[in-house]
Amino acid sequence: MYLVIKKKQSFFGIKPLKPKKLKDTIITLGASFIKLAQVLATRADFFSADYLDELKELHDKLPPMNKDEFEEIFNIAFKEDSFKSFDKTPIACASIGQVHIGILYDDTKVAVKLRRKGIKNRVSADIKIINFFNFLFNPLFSHYTKNSIEAVIKEFSSMILQEVSLSQELQNLRKFSQTYKDSGVKFPVPFPTLCCDDALVMSFEEGYRFDDKKNILKENIDFKKIIGTLVGFYTTQMLINGYFHADPHPGNLLITKEGEIILLDFGMVKTVPNSSRIAIIELIKAANEKDYELYISASKRLGTIAYEAPTGELAEFTSKMFDIFSNDNLSSESMQQLAFDVLEGTRNMPFKLPSDAIYILRVSAIIEGLGTTYIENFNGIKDILPILQDNLPKALGAKDSIIETIIDEIKDIPFTLKDLKSVIKQASKGELQIEVSNNQLEFISKEIKDFIRPIILSFGLIFTSIFMILYDKELKQMALALFIVAIIRLIYK
Repeated sequence: MYLVIKKKQSFFGIKPLKPKKLKDTIITLGASFIKLAQVLATRADFFSADYLDELKELHDKLPPMNKDEFEEIFNIAFKEDSFKSFDKTPIACASIGQVHIGILYDDTKVAVKLRRKGIKNRVSADIKIINFFNFLFNPLFSHYTKNSIEAVIKEFSSMILQEVSLSQELQNLRKFSQTYKDSGVKFPVPFPTLCCDDALVMSFEEGYRFDDKKNILKENIDFKKIIGTLVGFYTTQMLINGYFHADPHPGNLLITKEGEIILLDFGMVKTVPNSSRIAIIELIKAANEKDYELYISASKRLGTIAYEAPTGELAEFTSKMFDIFSNDNLSSESMQQLAFDVLEGTRNMPFKLPSDAIYILRVSAIIEGLGTTYIENFNGIKDILPILQDNLPKALGAKDSIIETIIDEIKDIPFTLKDLKSVIKQASKGELQIEVSNNQLEFISKEIKDFIRPIILSFGLIFTSIFMILYDKELKQMALALFIVAIIRLIYK
């Protein structure tokens, strides 16, 4: 994958896999790995057209269940007379399930998602394999890399196990449709009486896949308007309601002839904690104002940068990255090469990937990747940031009019004065408490461990040397050597 992205011909004689072989290898690895690879399938700035053509099939063109498996799952999920007619040939096959067309007795056309046979057991096995290899290689990683890997595995394991339950997906769809009924984005309508853990029945929605560039351009649909709607919709999801669809890949997004967005597949729906939501708002504000020290400070609160990371050095690095991606004259390839060059200098920086940020970053990467399909040199800084900035007042709770905002602020004055009075009272009694953030606690814990570990090891060596002399005086030279090593380690810890 590294060789393909870096466009290298070989590395110590190892050559990159050809497009079809890369796709086939990912399919062989199974559902969990397919899910991870789907993010990459949107990156037109990383992959050439021949790789994208193969990788995008990971979304909904995987091999279907065989006839016996299909019959078994269908008979478990439905009664014999559930449909007026049912097409046994799937129209889409993804990693967790496959979709068929059915006709109800009132002639309503529906999409029927059937869960693959044994998928829950296979996903559970994947998770055990990933955890086993993480256990083996964990000691080789740095403190921050180790924590990030564990966060990714924990969050991914939790999410994919939820995704294999179609009953959970039904609940997600119903809640999401209600929460965002006025968003201007369309959702399928479920038929709960026909649904179960192995099957999800929804209204059949028609439109072009988001990456069907040929047909979308033929309809003269304004893509900039679509990407603006999509980014605005995700701003509402992540920064206002804190409840978002975490899997907006091309197979889950349809565009109608009228330019309307239809969102499908609600297996991956996440909640953004309030602390993360506020940190993201600060990130956007700092990026727009080019206040890179504030940007790093907000990144620390989000948890993507360690508490003790050098703010000045990282602010300079961030400034360089923004300059690269704000340049309209650079091609996507040039941007990528410059970005790799700058990132090379930050290899040892304490970057982290907390569980709260995993899917936020994943969605951001997917949406940016979708933009590269239609807009040349599209990127999050020059194309998405202005849209996010326009939505910040709404994310911060501002009303449509200045008068409404002022009224809300006036209403909050009594509560603010009450809080201030409470703080002054606690301070006067010496009861004022200060909360320490998780990042600070992690840093303190790491520093304590780094301080104590060599002391414990040194005393262990000292006691071992004493035991060796008591056990056998002929071992005194070896015991003396251990004792000296222990003292040196204590002094130069």
